[in-house]
Amino acid sequence: MDAILRLFPEHIKDAIKEKVKNRWYELQEIRFRLNQPIELIYDTKIEWINQIKPDSKDAIFVLNQLSEFSLYRMEDELREGYITIEGGHRVGLAGKVNTLGGIVKAIQHITFFNIRIAKQKLDVALPIIPYLYRKKYMSTLFVGPPQTGKTTLIRDIVRLIGSGWKNILPTKVAVIDERSEIGGSIKGIPQHNVGIRTDVMDACPKAEGMMMMIRSMSPDVLVVDEIGSEKDVQALMEATLAGVVVICSVHGQNLEEIKKRPSLQPLFEQAVFQRFVLLEKQEQPGFVKGIYDHNEMNILQKKRCSNDVVRSGSIHRYHNVDRI
Repeated sequence: MDAILRLFPEHIKDAIKEKVKNRWYELQEIRFRLNQPIELIYDTKIEWINQIKPDSKDAIFVLNQLSEFSLYRMEDELREGYITIEGGHRVGLAGKVNTLGGIVKAIQHITFFNIRIAKQKLDVALPIIPYLYRKKYMSTLFVGPPQTGKTTLIRDIVRLIGSGWKNILPTKVAVIDERSEIGGSIKGIPQHNVGIRTDVMDACPKAEGMMMMIRSMSPDVLVVDEIGSEKDVQALMEATLAGVVVICSVHGQNLEEIKKRPSLQPLFEQAVFQRFVLLEKQEQPGFVKGIYDHNEMNILQKKRCSNDVVRSGSIHRYHNVDRI
């Protein structure tokens, strides 16, 4: 956690270390707001460091650590509203926005910081990936509300496809990592294990990146996170027409909800996906509610020999007949 703790002044660093102690593996976010207590968000609860309320000097210290004393170097990142640091951790920023012609130029007077802890969970997708493979990988859409583990699962799917699993050989994977969340790259080098046959296009818009990777890296599987725009959808459809398997995610509660979105309707009309993985918000992220085939039948229900639930990379036993 040194990459995270170095961001803070000594008195805040000591307070966080004392509060978290040996629970770093449970920590999801550190929320740092000017003149407010520091918020610590764990997998199953929220805690506060009430004795410290950061002031403007503390905020300047954090900004200097993030930018290595040169905000000019981070102009593009400031426009996007986040910075990825060593270890793949992502720092979200908010404050007063500077616009020009209705376009965000930068965030000024940054007074809100959200440090999202990047924790690669190896084999978290191992119970899921057999459902996505039938002699070859199938185009798959992960669906779930925020903080349900979509990116964590996709990151491990990328690693498993790129390195192979059980008796399945490694496959060429191209990742368009627009927000640096899958690979957590620093200067183009992924900080997470993304597999031996995986190529990453970091900080590139999804639509442009997909076409670039198809032309330059000839992938068998193309992976992007959080699609939504018409350009994203058009690029995905072009990729499938080129014979490339696509794996991606989208925010949503269920299939019925996302099918109503005008920008996503072409994906269903053209039957782009053969698998849909639905995630549900529980006490911990990574709860798989169901895996559906191209006919939108829950194929998890067909496994009669077990009554388990796939969650966070391990199998937890339940007695619901409609879950595994």
